[in-house]
Amino acid sequence: MKNIFSWQLHGDGKHLGPGEVVAPWERLSWARTASVGAQHVIAMFGATFLVPILTGFDPSVTLFFTAFSTVLFLLINKNVLPSYLGSSFGFIAPVTAVVSAHKGLAVASFGILSTGLVLALVGLIVHFAGSRWIDIVMPPVVTGAIVAIIGFNLAPAAWNNFKQAPDTAVVTLVAVLIIPVLLRGMLGRLNILLGVLVGYFYAVARGQVNFKAVEQAAWIGLPAFHTPKVDFSVLAMFIPVVLVLIAENIGHVKSVALMTGKNYDDQIGTALFADGLGTMFAGFGGGSGTTTYAENIGVMAATKVYSTAAYWCAAGFAFILSLCPKFGALINTIPVGVLGGVTTLLYGMIGMLGVRIWVENHVDFSSNVNLSVAAVTMVIGIADFSFAINGIGFNGIAIGSVLCLVIYHFMAGLGRLTGTVLPEEAKPLEANSQGAGVGDAAASVETQEKVAAAKATKA
Repeated sequence: MKNIFSWQLHGDGKHLGPGEVVAPWERLSWARTASVGAQHVIAMFGATFLVPILTGFDPSVTLFFTAFSTVLFLLINKNVLPSYLGSSFGFIAPVTAVVSAHKGLAVASFGILSTGLVLALVGLIVHFAGSRWIDIVMPPVVTGAIVAIIGFNLAPAAWNNFKQAPDTAVVTLVAVLIIPVLLRGMLGRLNILLGVLVGYFYAVARGQVNFKAVEQAAWIGLPAFHTPKVDFSVLAMFIPVVLVLIAENIGHVKSVALMTGKNYDDQIGTALFADGLGTMFAGFGGGSGTTTYAENIGVMAATKVYSTAAYWCAAGFAFILSLCPKFGALINTIPVGVLGGVTTLLYGMIGMLGVRIWVENHVDFSSNVNLSVAAVTMVIGIADFSFAINGIGFNGIAIGSVLCLVIYHFMAGLGRLTGTVLPEEAKPLEANSQGAGVGDAAASVETQEKVAAAKATKA
């Protein structure tokens, strides 16, 4: 390649034979590349928009910053690592806590910006020092526990929405559950999006949707950006999300490496840095924090097109949609019953992804260290323990995340000194797909299947 914006045409650019793949540095014809980019937008659409809907952020602003962050990610990684950066579900719990405390979205944006800054710094450290230290500080038992409580901590929020319109919630939940077992291919992977549409049309028929804001919104206009408001008291709730974003990005890099047969370990640091920078910009402008998306891994596995050119097209489409206020207003009309139905599954899936980290990394719960760490963290997170010191509040996620790290390293260290814990018992395992798709829980199961299929094909 002469420069990062030169993609080699794959074959005639029109046809792919059996088993052929389009590498990141290749592309199909621009028309076909654009069509793949459109598929990426559709794939990330449902999960990306759920975050601003659930937290109160403007959907158009969020979409704008997913496009911006994706472009930033591609540039920083020199167009060699394909990825779309959508809204991370890891931010839902802390943002909800801040809003519930009546501090406002501007303060929540400061928390998002600060989280992005910490992640970017971690990315720089990993880039120059390597990623092995992450495995030592955050072994799978710790990472899994923290990811799990970020999902399960939101269970009361799902129930509060569900009970406001139980009929609509049930219809939505049933649709989300049965679509992936009724439909194959891409449609089956879009069960969150399609389930929300089913629930939405049911709510419209029941007179539960108000279209007044849509009628008043303009067709073309800039998103409603807002700047953050500094409040250091909220950082304890947001900083633990960094651990989730690290796990998500590592999982993404490992999954792409598995599908393409290329070693991307050298990109882990730049991937973390790029996501951190994207999240910083999103927080500065009033958007949701970003993360790499498993939905788009699913699209790559299905199409065998790993071209980064397709992601530039996806970012372009997302940017155009973000400039349509009427589109954003329509997204905001999704009623609370639909949200209650879809989040009953979604929040649980986020929690179960933490459990999946334990399973995939063969965490040994016959070890008192591992069992104690997981047990204490889960109860604190699910029950949402909380307290305040000098006006600074700490919720279940913040307390659970800190204690998870403290308890693990204290027990493991003390156990080694006394000889009650073998070095192997507390030794961290190699990171694999630890957190692939926490912010993209809707596609996690399908992604696992696709990655397994890719592995089988290579074998």
